[in-house]
Amino acid sequence: MANDIRIGIIGGSGLYQMEGLIQMDEREVDTPFGKPSDAYRIGALEGRTVAFLARHHRNHTILPGELNFRANIYGFKKLGVEWILSASAVGSLKEELRPLDIVLPDQFFDRTKSRISTYFGDGIVAHVSFAEPLCHLLGDVIQAAGQDVDIQVKRGGTYVCMEGPQFSTRAESNVYRGLGLDLIGMTNLQEAKLAREAEVCYSTLALVTDYDCWHPQHDAVTVAEIVANLTKNSSNAQKIIRAAVKRLPIERTCKCGGSLQHAIMTDLKKAPEATKKRLELLIKKYL
Repeated sequence: MANDIRIGIIGGSGLYQMEGLIQMDEREVDTPFGKPSDAYRIGALEGRTVAFLARHHRNHTILPGELNFRANIYGFKKLGVEWILSASAVGSLKEELRPLDIVLPDQFFDRTKSRISTYFGDGIVAHVSFAEPLCHLLGDVIQAAGQDVDIQVKRGGTYVCMEGPQFSTRAESNVYRGLGLDLIGMTNLQEAKLAREAEVCYSTLALVTDYDCWHPQHDAVTVAEIVANLTKNSSNAQKIIRAAVKRLPIERTCKCGGSLQHAIMTDLKKAPEATKKRLELLIKKYL
């Protein structure tokens, strides 16, 4: 097994560990932004070295709004990760996106209110491009991986990221539908923003567990049914992730690895030393 860790996996609700991961060790990673959600589980998956992180902790003890997104992504970067495959449970805003579907969204719509979504500030200003918020190259790998294991992955769509932890009102759900949005969840947007600033490729598997509350049959859905869908979807997601890991790493021909090249507005020679030190892992090649 190679020593370098270039592939990271974030498991969401219902995906607290990776089947087939031959675990070598658990690693606590210190970051300038605090503590990640859990220890990173480092091991071999399909012959590749990967780092796995349970987004909400393996015991599911962290609310979406409590997640330390900066520490989670920074920890992957510190381990040497260049590719992050994420999985998360979502609700559907479209009739044609059914429970048990797996979707690769390509856009986000932000409805969060109180989350830190950048590493920058305190004397260093940067504005990364985010028109295409998810890595298309990694998306291609994941879509091909779905074909490898004969599981359909629907490509495209907009994920609206809400604050939570409460679910939407029916009025909100209908507004999102009126805007043409496709999926609703509580976690992936901040991960994508911070991965872009960290120059890490990021894509997410959105696992549809149920229709959001706009649907006339929504109230007939039980928690038990949602959990059953989540369990089955998590199993399929793991199959796709394992197949994607087989295909990685590959040459990064996307723009993710140079996201900061033209994004930093501050003359780093004049930036505060404390801020430069805190961000050194991210900006050292531009110093």
